[in-house]
Amino acid sequence: MSTHTTGAPGAAPHSAPRSTRPPVGDFDEGVPSFEASGGDWADITESAVAAAALGEERIVVNMGPQHPSTHGVLRLMLEIDGETVTEARCGIGYLHTGIEKNMEFRTWTQGVTFCTRMDYLAPLFQETAYCLAVEKLLGITDDVPERASVIRVLMMELNRIASHLVCLGTGGNEMGATTVMTIAFTAREEILRIFEAVTGLRMNNAYVRPGGVAQDVPPDLVAQVRAADPLIRRYLGQLGDLMLANPIFKGRLVGVGHLNLAGCMALGITGPVLRSTGHPYDVRKSDPYCGYETYDFDVPTATGADCYDRVVLRIEECYQSLHIVEQCLERLERTAGQPVMVGDRKIAWPAQLAIGGDGQGNSLEHIKEIMGTSMEALIHHFKLVTEGFRVPVGQAWQTVEHPRGELGVHVVSDGGTRPYRAHFRDPSFNNLQAVAAMCEGGQVADVVVAVASLDPVLGGVDR
Repeated sequence: MSTHTTGAPGAAPHSAPRSTRPPVGDFDEGVPSFEASGGDWADITESAVAAAALGEERIVVNMGPQHPSTHGVLRLMLEIDGETVTEARCGIGYLHTGIEKNMEFRTWTQGVTFCTRMDYLAPLFQETAYCLAVEKLLGITDDVPERASVIRVLMMELNRIASHLVCLGTGGNEMGATTVMTIAFTAREEILRIFEAVTGLRMNNAYVRPGGVAQDVPPDLVAQVRAADPLIRRYLGQLGDLMLANPIFKGRLVGVGHLNLAGCMALGITGPVLRSTGHPYDVRKSDPYCGYETYDFDVPTATGADCYDRVVLRIEECYQSLHIVEQCLERLERTAGQPVMVGDRKIAWPAQLAIGGDGQGNSLEHIKEIMGTSMEALIHHFKLVTEGFRVPVGQAWQTVEHPRGELGVHVVSDGGTRPYRAHFRDPSFNNLQAVAAMCEGGQVADVVVAVASLDPVLGGVDR
């Protein structure tokens, strides 16, 4: 037996004619050769000898990228027998953003601008979870103004819809249904316009801050959202009509990527994948935050535990989010004029944001005060912006219901102005563990559907 190290791990035994593969070293024509690129030598030789004895021919291929968020950052390694996947593994770590480590070298407020870039399709959830954890350490959870919490809920639920629309649209596009993608992304544009009106940015907003939000919403926001609501509902209806009763769509999804409740619990899977097994776990109900216990909404579930049920659930969750948004708008009208940041000026940063002639920045009244009438206010403002506020020694854990499942944040403070440690339990990271269980035994084409039903975003995986 001869070996060489130029191919993929576990590649098939083969022999090549001398005319196409010249002998190298002890390579002889007719002698099986095996390609390996890593691993324990004893395991490599043992598997090679066993495969040769049985006359097996194993084919290992690298599949993808087929999902928009996996271009160059997720490696799917499939062992196939014809069209059947006999083994599936996913390799991660190619994005290596270093977000969590970078947060240790920035102030607590600046940390928001890092974590918002993790899962870039659902930035407002990372921002809110992180700020809720910081507020626990500061002991100001109950001091956050009601209006700020309402705005947080409004923005998160709109973000949930936008994220699900990307999942539905890209999943349809991967199966050749381009119209599904164009409708989903057109609907998402309605939401991104609202985000831009509120935060100045479509994505990576850095809008939620420890103590509240950066600034109040525009005066006409309620009217904007109410104008967008029927448009979003119409697009959701079109998506349902195109997909849910489509025999081709159902043929590709029903019974595919099955993962039962026991598998979800063993792998730590949450979100729509878990709820497709019939388990109604939702952090908004089990451990409410931002006043979710005061909102009326349902947690939809299904029992098929397959890719089709996950599509149905995401569409239904969009309608539930719109129901929550309606309640937020009523509360925004009731709390008009109330503050959106804690009153403690040792924490509230930046102070008094407003929209001026040069764009978004501090209000002219605030600048006039700190620059012309109060030296103490100027000094305090300078220290707050450059140094940041101190957070008492301790640690806190906070979870929120992310579009892809349970998002957890663990922050540790050593009493300084920067996090000692910030770690995120991103749902995409945990959910990717299900690739093998969902894909092995199915067809190669089913891998595309199964991965799409997990809806992974690698920015959150390789944080």
